[in-house]
Amino acid sequence: VYWWADGLYVKAGIEDRKAALLTIVAAQKNGDKILLGMESGERESKESWLKVLRDLKARGLKFPKATVADGALGIWAALGEIHPKGDEQRCWNHKIVNVLDDLPKKEQAKAAELLSAIPYCDTKKKCEKKRDEFVLRYRKTDNKAVQTLLRDWDRMVTFYSYPKEHWIHLRTTNIVESPFSLVRLRTDASRRYKKVEGARAMIWKLMGVAEKNWRKLNAPELLADVHAGKKFEDGLAVIELELGEKAIAA
Repeated sequence: VYWWADGLYVKAGIEDRKAALLTIVAAQKNGDKILLGMESGERESKESWLKVLRDLKARGLKFPKATVADGALGIWAALGEIHPKGDEQRCWNHKIVNVLDDLPKKEQAKAAELLSAIPYCDTKKKCEKKRDEFVLRYRKTDNKAVQTLLRDWDRMVTFYSYPKEHWIHLRTTNIVESPFSLVRLRTDASRRYKKVEGARAMIWKLMGVAEKNWRKLNAPELLADVHAGKKFEDGLAVIELELGEKAIAA
């Protein structure tokens, strides 16, 4: 139904740079989360992500309704080529960090408070109002930060078209990031792997062990509706009426 894509960087090989392990975690119709794929790639490039996606497609995977990922252009370019009809949601945690990086330190605390409130509005309209308040406050003094917030905006609010109970899972890539935090403890201790394949094999095993303790998505009974293509607005189901009219379920 959903999947989350991210890259984990580890020191491997003889070159003085980190290798990217492109990882996808998916949610099934029953709410279970599974580790779907992990491949080494070149800095999360389009071609690297295409390799991952093509392999999954060749193995018979039906691609999900929505993808959640960070702002790396490679994943979005790859999805645009191989899965153009899927919905796309950018990670709010990554977006907030990117905006704060464009602000002076003295403004970051207040800005973080304002930014954090934006994706937690209960309607898309209220979310856009909060966005506009931030823009009005900073557009004259810190326009670069404003442009960073506005960039790719449509991908920031996709979650409003899905059940409200699932928003906590769709706003960020935490589903991938959280188990990665445990993996990093082990990879950091290893300093550097002789081969990327060795790093990938060990991390795959660690993620597989962690997978057994992953909690289900909230309201798994709604996942079947999402999978079937049922429409939602501001997190509520849309009921189709006669003559093309519609109503929002309470």
